[in-house]
Amino acid sequence: MDWLSRLFEMMPVRGRLDIRCSYSVPWRIEQGPGESNEIPYHAVLAGSAILDDPAGGRPLLLKTGDILLLPGNPRHVMHDGSGAAPLPPRNRAAQNFTISENLGSDERLDLLCGHFAIAPPHDRVLRSYLPPRLVVHAGARTGKGTAAQLAGLVSLMRSETADDRLGGRAMLDALSTAMFALVLRLASETDDSSRGLLALVGDPRLAPAVAAMFNQPARAWSLPELARLCNMSRATLARQFQEKLGRSPSDLLTDIRMTLAANELKRSSLSTGAVAEMAGYQSEAAFQRAFKSQMGVTPAQWRKVQRSGEDVLAGPGAPADPDGSSPAQA
Repeated sequence: MDWLSRLFEMMPVRGRLDIRCSYSVPWRIEQGPGESNEIPYHAVLAGSAILDDPAGGRPLLLKTGDILLLPGNPRHVMHDGSGAAPLPPRNRAAQNFTISENLGSDERLDLLCGHFAIAPPHDRVLRSYLPPRLVVHAGARTGKGTAAQLAGLVSLMRSETADDRLGGRAMLDALSTAMFALVLRLASETDDSSRGLLALVGDPRLAPAVAAMFNQPARAWSLPELARLCNMSRATLARQFQEKLGRSPSDLLTDIRMTLAANELKRSSLSTGAVAEMAGYQSEAAFQRAFKSQMGVTPAQWRKVQRSGEDVLAGPGAPADPDGSSPAQA
């Protein structure tokens, strides 16, 4: 299985379209933050928009065909750039979503706004591997490749929101979920400047190591073994991971293992020792320590929390191996 399919199998994502905006200049949108496990998205169907940088940096211009993801889930402001007082919008409920519009008659912004929901604690792990802001551009539907696929998908979403037909909610949610996968695929193919997991797998030299860890997480991978898969020295592999991901191969492998272990503890009655072995740990004590460091609770506490529906997690934070010699300290 390819790494992205494996990632979604481990960390299921559910998409949802919330609002379709139709605004004439001047307009302004203020949104967020959403729920803690959500990643907002905006797809520009027509017109343009300016996204203010919450940190005070340069604003970002979004054009027709651009799709914006905000994995950092911040409060964010988008506007037309005129600086004029915005026309008051009004919201009306369609059968399967909300329509927000103002009464102007100039060239209009047409925008789909929604979010992706990831079940805790996977949302925190996934967010830590994505940039706080991600933009891709969907190409013409008549072209080839991922950009054209994404354009076709967005066009289908546009059609569903225009007609609001039977089954529209299910269609829009399914299409939103597929959009997340296509956006990540396109970003890994086209974005050479970003950091994180997408930058890592976008480098064909490093992709074999990432795929190996996703597909065989229980194997006791050593840094030299992973380096051989990539035809590079262990020092080069470690440096490339640090530069592109900001973390070591050991960190990534630990996150993968803990995600699998958390899923297994939640859905099965296997003993902690059996889950430890499944996750690649020969020592149950070592697994207990790694899980507590990563999740903030013991495996038994995690299982109890999942059955009670509470959320007492401290969030991911497994430490890197000090010498970087082996990503698999079991």
